[in-house]
Amino acid sequence: MIIKRVDSVTELEGIKNLQQENLKANLSDEESNAEGFVTAEYTLDFLKIMHEAEPSIIAKDGDVIAGYALVAVRTIASQHELLDHLFSTIDDTIYEGTPLKNKNYVVCGQLCVKKQYRSMGLVQKMYQHFRDSLSGSFDYCITDVVQVNQRSVKAHLNTGFQVISTLEFGSAYWDIVLWEWRS
Repeated sequence: MIIKRVDSVTELEGIKNLQQENLKANLSDEESNAEGFVTAEYTLDFLKIMHEAEPSIIAKDGDVIAGYALVAVRTIASQHELLDHLFSTIDDTIYEGTPLKNKNYVVCGQLCVKKQYRSMGLVQKMYQHFRDSLSGSFDYCITDVVQVNQRSVKAHLNTGFQVISTLEFGSAYWDIVLWEWRS
């Protein structure tokens, strides 16, 4: 297993395929409750835009994309409704007495691990590579996790994220979670 940053369109296509396999809309309620899911759908063109701004992190087993953590920076947020809403909400959130719009942060735009690779520590390994690659430029990693996706909530808390706020989007409640990289 290799944890690395994306460096080809083929890898972006692998991310898109894995995303499709795990979209809540494509899973039964039983499977999404037991295994977790992703909510936002990104086109291949948008994944390319994200990649050009800042390459994402993948776990790769041979040619198989076993997992991904999408890197989202402020410059691309307005091009996707959920990311735009998330960045606006984060900017308005107060953390340690200061609005986060005055802080230097990066967003994990989505995290996913292929079903047969779950419970192997890939979330923590990808997030560690995320931190190793980006902590020189950012003080925090922030993302949101839909509250009904308890598998994802637990994975983020186990990595070192803390819940700092909540938001409502698409008739669901989401925890905004922050991982402090300064310390």
